[in-house]
Amino acid sequence: MTSLTLSTSTAAQVDADAVVVGVVKDGSGPALASGVPAATEVDAAFGGRLAAALATVGAKGGEDEITKLPVPEVPDGPRAPLVVAVGLGAAPEAGDGFDPETLRRAAGAAARALSGTEHAVFALPVDDEGGLAAVAEGALLGAYAFTAFRGAREADAAPDSGAPLARITLLDAAAEEGGRQAAARRAGVLADEVARARDLVNTPPNSLAPADFAAAVQTAAEEHGLKAEVLDEQALADGGYGGILGVGRGSATPPRLVRVSHTHEAATATLALVGKGITYDSGGISLKPVGANETMKCDMSGAAAVFATVVAAARLDLPVNVTGWLALAENMPSGSATRPGDVLRMYSGKTVEVRNTDAEGRLVLADALTRAMEESPDALVDVATLTGAMTIALGDRTFGVLGDDEDFRDLVHETARRAGEQSWPMPMPRELLEGMKSPVADIANVGGRRGGGLTAALFLKEFVPAGTRWAHLDIAGPAFHEGSPYGYTPKGGTGSAVRTLLLLAERAAAGELA
Repeated sequence: MTSLTLSTSTAAQVDADAVVVGVVKDGSGPALASGVPAATEVDAAFGGRLAAALATVGAKGGEDEITKLPVPEVPDGPRAPLVVAVGLGAAPEAGDGFDPETLRRAAGAAARALSGTEHAVFALPVDDEGGLAAVAEGALLGAYAFTAFRGAREADAAPDSGAPLARITLLDAAAEEGGRQAAARRAGVLADEVARARDLVNTPPNSLAPADFAAAVQTAAEEHGLKAEVLDEQALADGGYGGILGVGRGSATPPRLVRVSHTHEAATATLALVGKGITYDSGGISLKPVGANETMKCDMSGAAAVFATVVAAARLDLPVNVTGWLALAENMPSGSATRPGDVLRMYSGKTVEVRNTDAEGRLVLADALTRAMEESPDALVDVATLTGAMTIALGDRTFGVLGDDEDFRDLVHETARRAGEQSWPMPMPRELLEGMKSPVADIANVGGRRGGGLTAALFLKEFVPAGTRWAHLDIAGPAFHEGSPYGYTPKGGTGSAVRTLLLLAERAAAGELA
């Protein structure tokens, strides 16, 4: 993993391969972001004409724009031979600092641009602990690469094998203050756990069956002092988990339900998190069309986010109880697979007519939600790549937040905003339940064609007791990024919702969920 160090040193005192500075838009060209002594040192090496040099090669200072220039060798100048100028967009109003997400994305873009580099110094505007945390998070999140399945021979042959930036030194005059050190440590833990989620999402499905995922949880639990319990297919059958078993019965790799928990002696609140963990989703008998299968290893992104959050809570020793429920199954077509028209008896005792086997995530979540509520948590959040309809509504970068407790729904949405993740609160119109009426069971697993993301949430609500502080996050859009990397977001698994869930756990620890 990329290491992060805070330092009160100047750019001239640190040996590094590159120094990162921020530039803003100034008219039609770039200007150096003010208030950063280390960046001023770099500018001095250019005779005070760094902005002019950047403009000469076409830089404008737009957000996430990257421009690289060699640093002139001058007495007492920066030791790094390369300056990486990253755009911050428009300068903030006098007295205001940069928006944390602007800093986060800029730092991430710079870290990505330095892939294959050993050590870089970051001299970006850091006005307070929030700004420092944003730069640290962005740089560490941007310095990510998934190389577990790359051939060693190919990597050895390429001078730039895509290895992430190895070391980051973040310059800050107040770096030795306790709050700054704590912010940097949190950023390191957060980035590690987002990377854990990304790695799981990026792992090919032939290497991450439900049992493999469960084993990874048990390994992490031993390392970080968590409690883990795994229900295998026999235990699921004995317990009556008809939803999880129904989804998984078409696969040669049987399902699992995993409970992983962090407990703290000073905790006064318990937060339950439930994650959809379909390690591969073919659609089952209702097979997905050509072109829709290739990325379906990402259908366990919700479970990955929940798992990573529980580990992060333990590593940060948060004074809150956080319990994660991972509903793990592989959805495959076979002679033993659940058929459209079958009726499943869920863990709650309710029966569900399966009209579409590709609406499987809500089936495994329903069982896990019922089980999670048996422990009477103070709040319940489920996370899932649940519906393509949510991507139609909100696009590829924003997840939906739903729940019939609007105060709690809005608190989760606001938490996501503070964490730097794009979300939007969505309604749950009760009239859509009409489309899920079944002539043979208590409810059907799909309704009409319109409002599919909302219908899915209404189905889940049927398995959540009235009065529960519950929210549903549909992360189908942002969980897996198929386009070119941007900011701190890589191609592939993104670790969506980890930052939101961790901040929510911290707010629970602070008594903000009461």
